[in-house]
Amino acid sequence: MKAVVTLSNGGYEMLSYQDVPVPQPSDNEVLIQVLAAGINNTEINTRLGWYSSKVTKGTDALSENDAEQADAADELDGGWNEETPFPFIQGTDCCGRIVAVGSNIDRARIGERVLVRCCIRSNGWDSPENVWMASDFDGAFAQFVCVESSEVFAISTDWSDAELGTIPCAYGTAENMLHRAKVKAGDRVLVAGATGGVGSAAVQLAKRRGATVIAIVGENKLEAASILGADQLITREENPVDALGKESVDVVIDNVAGSGFEYMLEVLKRGGRYATSGAIAGPIVSLDMRTLYLKDIRLIGCTAWDEPVFPNLISYIERGEIIPLLAKQFDLKDIVEAQKEFTQKTHIGKFALIPPALTATQKSALAE
Repeated sequence: MKAVVTLSNGGYEMLSYQDVPVPQPSDNEVLIQVLAAGINNTEINTRLGWYSSKVTKGTDALSENDAEQADAADELDGGWNEETPFPFIQGTDCCGRIVAVGSNIDRARIGERVLVRCCIRSNGWDSPENVWMASDFDGAFAQFVCVESSEVFAISTDWSDAELGTIPCAYGTAENMLHRAKVKAGDRVLVAGATGGVGSAAVQLAKRRGATVIAIVGENKLEAASILGADQLITREENPVDALGKESVDVVIDNVAGSGFEYMLEVLKRGGRYATSGAIAGPIVSLDMRTLYLKDIRLIGCTAWDEPVFPNLISYIERGEIIPLLAKQFDLKDIVEAQKEFTQKTHIGKFALIPPALTATQKSALAE
């Protein structure tokens, strides 16, 4: 099969489009033909080694220095669960169709159109331990991928494959933050980085819960950002305290961090909740502990998805309660072009990669 193999930490030269063997499902796995795979910050961050504690830059700054990062790669710790298993196949998002099953799986699943829950609670729901497709084992930047059957969800919708391919990582991460922060009808929710994959998902999902949503967007995206459905837009160039006032929101959903972090705590009401699963503007922030404890603020780190998160997403899609935000799609072989455009951050929503159609030989092998 065709796949993009990430060879090691480094620049785009570490993405190799090549032939690799088709994986074979174990007893409890299914084999999925990948129909579309979304692009996320996490794949780029993993390749660059950004999750290492030795990296202190924001992801945008690091992306502009791929060559420098490649030279330093041997000095990086993995930082993302266990050591990154290079060489391996990335691709955290997967929309696909089940084409074969392991010996313990009902063959009736063959033919299902599916989404993959890419965050797996490896020791059960009572433990925060987790593994991620495409960070801990091979992912969806390929024609086929094998995944535990329990993490593969059938879906019935008229969305395109590419539209569904934008969902798992960004929407799962956003829903998990809203779930952990207990966002409910009547809450005022501030979403930073609202035109990115996770941010744009968080706006939709918070609105679906009945919250009033304020979205922070780049000034150049103000007009286009109206599609998100936020109740109020403020620009990234504005100080949110000046724009909204102190103690004006119940919840902050922030995957940006960096120098703006301290203002996020100022706009939170007493007893407010701050949830994060990223730090694209920089992982090192300034925190006045007095603001944290005197206002009874709750800081909520979100990586491991809770049990209701992915089934919720499937139901929202099937009931037509959210819309896809597909910015652009590319052929899988054009991954370098796609990731370069992705890092320019001029789009709203997500990009998707489309693997090549199966050859006659591949189809024949599946039919046997």
